[in-house]
Amino acid sequence: MNIENLFSLQGRSALVTGGSRGIGRMIAEGFLRAGARVYISARKAEACDAAARELSAIGPCVSLPADVSTLDGIHALVAAYQKHEPTLDILVNNAGAAWGAPYAEFPESGWDKVADLNMKTPFFLTQALTPMLKAAATDHLAKVIHIASIDGISVNPWETYSYAASKAGLIHLTKRMAMTLAPQRVIVSAIAPGPFASEMNKSARDHADEVAQRTPAGRIGTPEDMAGAAIYLASRAGDYVVGSTLVVDGGVAWAR
Repeated sequence: MNIENLFSLQGRSALVTGGSRGIGRMIAEGFLRAGARVYISARKAEACDAAARELSAIGPCVSLPADVSTLDGIHALVAAYQKHEPTLDILVNNAGAAWGAPYAEFPESGWDKVADLNMKTPFFLTQALTPMLKAAATDHLAKVIHIASIDGISVNPWETYSYAASKAGLIHLTKRMAMTLAPQRVIVSAIAPGPFASEMNKSARDHADEVAQRTPAGRIGTPEDMAGAAIYLASRAGDYVVGSTLVVDGGVAWAR
C-alpha cells in the first residue's frame, strides 16, 4: 500500500463550479496541491479570472466563467472545458444559492432560483459531462462530488425553506445517481459542510468566535478541513465511498 498514491491526484483533471471563492476555492486549492489540473467556474467572469490567476501560483488553474443555473449555461461550460481537455477525472458540483424569508412571505422566485441551482444543476451538469467522466475512468475511477449542507440533514434556526429542502434533495439525489453511475466506473458522493467562512455562510465568516461557541469542535472550519475531505473522496482513498454524504461540520448537525 502506497500512502502517497492513496491521496494523490497527480495528472488528473478537475472541474469545480463556484470555484472562485468560499468552499469551492478551498477545494480547488487542495486539488492543485494534490497534483491536479484544476478548472474553476463562476458566474462573475472577473472574479473567476482573478481567482484562477491567484491559484495558478500553486499549479495549473484555468478560469471558465459560466452561469450554470440554465441548461444553456451548462452546455456552454461543457463546450469551454472540452477545448482544454478530452476527458474529466473529477467534477465538483459546488455552485449554489440560498434564500431566506418569513414563511408567510416566502416568494416563488426564492424557491425556483435555489432549487434549480442546488439540485437541478448538479444533475444536468453531471449528465452532460458523463461521457467525459467515463472516458477518464481507465486505470482509476472518475469522481463526482456534490456539495450539500448540514441544513439538508438537520434543521437550522433560519427560514431558508428552499435551501434546506434542496440540500436534502441533493443528498438523496447523490444516492440515486451513484447507483446508476458506479457500474460505469463513475463514483458519486457528497460533502455536507457546516460552518465555513464564505459568502453563503456570512455568520461563520463575520462572527467566527460566536459560531465557534455553538460548534462542538470549538472552531469554524478551515480550508484544510474542506480540502482534506474533498481530496479523500476524489482520490483512490475514497473509491469505496459510493452514494454517501461526508459530514464536515465540527459536530454542528448533531449538536442542533
